[in-house]
Amino acid sequence: MQTLVHIHSGWRWVVLILLLVAIFKSFSMWRSKKECSPKDVKLAMFAMIAFHIQWLVGLIMYFMSPKVNFVAGMMKDSVLRFYGIEHIFGMTVAFVLITMGYSKSKKITDSEKKFKTIFWFYLISLLIILATIPWPFRALGGQWF
Repeated sequence: MQTLVHIHSGWRWVVLILLLVAIFKSFSMWRSKKECSPKDVKLAMFAMIAFHIQWLVGLIMYFMSPKVNFVAGMMKDSVLRFYGIEHIFGMTVAFVLITMGYSKSKKITDSEKKFKTIFWFYLISLLIILATIPWPFRALGGQWF
């Protein structure tokens, strides 16, 4: 279990960096109104794949973790509530939004609209992800790595 925790915590940084770079790239491509090549969209695909891996590792941990414990009064305990409900819900919403954003963008032929779609879906997902990560300063038992 500890190995999965370290993988999940470390891979988070890969996901966050890829999402940030994909957001900035899509914003610059959207605003520059340049025609895109398939290479331009690959970054968004890599960000999506990285998040899918992260989400799957997290899902495995969800069913194995002692931090996820559905007991009476769990909603009053902020740590149990966070890991049992808030974290998985927020990350699943982000998972769906990233997947939808990338899938929708693939069907769009206009470069400006394609990158605008990626930008907004990925940005909203990033904000949800940042809000539902168990950062060490939130006293939820999270680690930096």
